[in-house]
Amino acid sequence: MGTVETDTEPGSTEASSDTGRWLTPDEQDAWRAYLATSKLLFRQLDRDLQPFGLSGNDYEILVVLSEAPTARLRMTDLADATAQSRSRLSHQITRMEAAGLVRRETCPGDKRGLFAVLTETGMATIERVAPNHVDSVRRHFIGLLTPDQLGALREGYAAVNGHLREIRERD
Repeated sequence: MGTVETDTEPGSTEASSDTGRWLTPDEQDAWRAYLATSKLLFRQLDRDLQPFGLSGNDYEILVVLSEAPTARLRMTDLADATAQSRSRLSHQITRMEAAGLVRRETCPGDKRGLFAVLTETGMATIERVAPNHVDSVRRHFIGLLTPDQLGALREGYAAVNGHLREIRERD
């Protein structure tokens, strides 16, 4: 379904630049494998975070803030770092504020700007949850792949990530 035979060489962008072309069987298999795996993986990682009262988005925000200088980032920078819209991030931060994990602070010299700041509770939470999350990532992803497979994934995703971030920066 949605596939045709083509003479396009592997790695060529010819088929992708022609929006009227269907994916080849190999491209379709790769695309569907990615979709199914990413959905299942993120569902499982979310499930493994539930006992700690966190979602995958909560965990990602805590990680990004914990790695930031002074455990704070401008909301716009945090949205970019987590690939979320500013509106979605604002709602997420509101929920996390209610849980005491983060707080908002105004930016000196910028009345409209806000920082998201990791609280002591937020830092304690990430320190407590991180070992379990790393174990979950190893059990459900890293440990199932060979070093060569991980390298190929890293290279492939770097290309896609770079392309998508360029588009996002232009928007």
